[in-house]
Amino acid sequence: MKIYKIKTINVHLLLFAVLLVGITSCTFDEQTDPNRPSLEGILSNASINQLNNLVVGIESTMRNSLGIQTTASGTMARELYLFDADPRNTANLLGKNGSTLENGDFYATAPWAGRYRCIKNANILIQAASNTGAITDAQKAGYVGFAKTIIAYELIEVLKTYDRARVDVADENNLGPILEFDAAIAEIRTMLDGGLTDLNAAGSTFAFALAGFDGFDTPSSFGEFNRAVAAIAALYAGDKSASLTALNSSYFDLNGDLKIGPKHVFSTSSGDQTNPVYKGPSTAANPNNGDQIIVHNSWIADAEPGDTRVSSKSAVRPNPTTQDGLNGTHETRLYAENISPIDLARNEELILVYAEDQIGNDNAQAVAALNVIRNAAGLPNYSGATDDASLVTEMLKQRRYSLWSENHRMFDLRRYNLSNTLPIDRAGDIIYNVIPVPLTDTQTN
Repeated sequence: MKIYKIKTINVHLLLFAVLLVGITSCTFDEQTDPNRPSLEGILSNASINQLNNLVVGIESTMRNSLGIQTTASGTMARELYLFDADPRNTANLLGKNGSTLENGDFYATAPWAGRYRCIKNANILIQAASNTGAITDAQKAGYVGFAKTIIAYELIEVLKTYDRARVDVADENNLGPILEFDAAIAEIRTMLDGGLTDLNAAGSTFAFALAGFDGFDTPSSFGEFNRAVAAIAALYAGDKSASLTALNSSYFDLNGDLKIGPKHVFSTSSGDQTNPVYKGPSTAANPNNGDQIIVHNSWIADAEPGDTRVSSKSAVRPNPTTQDGLNGTHETRLYAENISPIDLARNEELILVYAEDQIGNDNAQAVAALNVIRNAAGLPNYSGATDDASLVTEMLKQRRYSLWSENHRMFDLRRYNLSNTLPIDRAGDIIYNVIPVPLTDTQTN
């Protein structure tokens, strides 16, 4: 069995293509058309309406390529197969016959470009809010605190997939270097703290509306999301003490609703997106149902009897299916319909972060948190050994089932050096645990 962690030294600059509401050309005239304002005009003298359109654009581009990132990492982590017409989904991503991950293929370029388009929009918002005279200092702080938090969240998602990130991208003509994980996560944590400072200076209300942030749409409540992201970042940096501190200022609640937290929202409205991870169920009349996310057999076989996460997130197919030497009996039911929301970071994940923070610090508290997750899934209290290693195993198992097909498993195994425990589906397959940074012909690092 071979495990490869692929890295490249180049980065794709097309990621800085900007999706902005009201901007329809890459050429900017000296005269400002009030119906189609130039980027230069927005950066120097934006109205509140233009700033708010930028917020809409940021929320929209957060969802770009989310489906590709989720299914690619889920395939590599042997959570699922994506059975569709593209052979790379069952070949390259699983190292079929020693095949490699290409830094010019869609699974490398699309998620990177999608995350950085959002980051670009957020950086434009920071610059525009800082340069306009149309808003108060408190309103400016709200825009900037929001943007910094979103940038940090997006960069964490980049790190989980690529193990590296370019953090300094505010000036596309003077990009900072691509940083290795430790250096990047340190900068992200600093950015989150700066964003919280801005949010604390933003007064009681934002000058803009948010979609999917119900209950987290004021500077104070959005600050709780900032601290949730900070807790996750601190955990990934190995700073459990800081993670616990941040959790205490977030919406983390051991006794609360596991589903609470901001979400990506979708609709069938013209110009909007539907949930990219949703797949319609197969039926007896249509047993093959075209493209489908097939649950990896090990996820079914390794589950504890009675785990309701299995029955709620998957269903037995009318007929077992095979493709490219792979097979499965179950398909996804993770999302009920094509406009179901996707969580950014819900309380269930934060409880699992808390459990991980407590391992090696207060193992009794770790067990208590894990029992919250187990009980919610219809399972009895944990009865295994309570040494650190045993609790790590249990914690990772609960993350595996609670966060299935949500772009966590590949990174969880990588950070614990457990990628070699993944099953090999076909003779000659290779385990990859990181996607290569996209290639560019205009910039090297």
